[in-house]
Amino acid sequence: MQKSDKGSREPALRSSRDRGQGLDMLPITKRLLNFLCLLGLVSAITFLLTLLIPGDPAHVAAGEGATAEQVAEARQRLGLNDPVLVQFAKWLAALVHGDLGVSMQGGSPVSMLIGDRLPVTVGLALLAIVLAVLVGLPAGIIAASRRGKVTDRVITVVASLGIAVPSFWLGLMLVLAFAVYGRILPSSGYAPFLENPVEWLKFTIMPALTLAAAPAAEIARQLRGAMIGTLEQDYIRTARAKGLYGTSVLLKHALKNAGVPLMTVIGLQMAFLLGGSVIVEQVFGIPGLGSLSVTAVLQRDIPVIQGAVLVAAAAVLIVNLAVDLSYRVFNPKMR
Repeated sequence: MQKSDKGSREPALRSSRDRGQGLDMLPITKRLLNFLCLLGLVSAITFLLTLLIPGDPAHVAAGEGATAEQVAEARQRLGLNDPVLVQFAKWLAALVHGDLGVSMQGGSPVSMLIGDRLPVTVGLALLAIVLAVLVGLPAGIIAASRRGKVTDRVITVVASLGIAVPSFWLGLMLVLAFAVYGRILPSSGYAPFLENPVEWLKFTIMPALTLAAAPAAEIARQLRGAMIGTLEQDYIRTARAKGLYGTSVLLKHALKNAGVPLMTVIGLQMAFLLGGSVIVEQVFGIPGLGSLSVTAVLQRDIPVIQGAVLVAAAAVLIVNLAVDLSYRVFNPKMR
């Protein structure tokens, strides 16, 4: 009878585990579907907003001094005579196949232009977020552990200044300090990472510091608040009552349980860096996606604007999706 009961329980246990695995995959599938829906919505909004840009794209495509016949031919070639819904359907169909169109200035494929510029912006943003975490993480931990003391107040004031200072002003001050007066770093330019990592770092470190200032300050502030709330919990008092003090409580208990809000703020700041690199790239003359977008807007190059905005929005959505999935690591209740 005992073997029979065991045999009857095993299928039930396997069925329960299968159901648990199915439920475990459900949140991930739901997030992926939400990602695809948001990407489609962003595509529609991007296309519609470009229609509001002043000027006639046909005149831009035809070039300066073009005749009325040449403008009409360009309008027909670009499909601007079609209804808006037809234009959007054609653009979306090409987009599904990876075709972002052709630039009106030079005729180069938009995907090639973005492919050349995107690694520059991504490398700059990754270096900036690494610097922001290296500065903001210990600053937030120190401020939380010394709540109300001089160190905490100093870090809070510096963090407030880091958020308030405009990035272009900070960038210019860094150029004056390290390029004009110090002559330590180049003031502008860029070197590919794969060709010369040392030169890449020389050209990228000042822009990365400029971009990292506000995210580092925000990470420090948010982590301080999250850890202060965590340090007041009963299980922290219990850990201290058992003789655990110092770094053991801060890192093993408080920091781990503050991981969810920490990953949230890091994800938001990464999205901010991808969008906020436009001004910094202009200040330091970096040929990234931001400078490409500014040039496209000034030249009214509609396909490049659409492609750049869409790629930037997709990058932000991917970062948010990665942050959502990371919650399952820090919060067992979400697994």
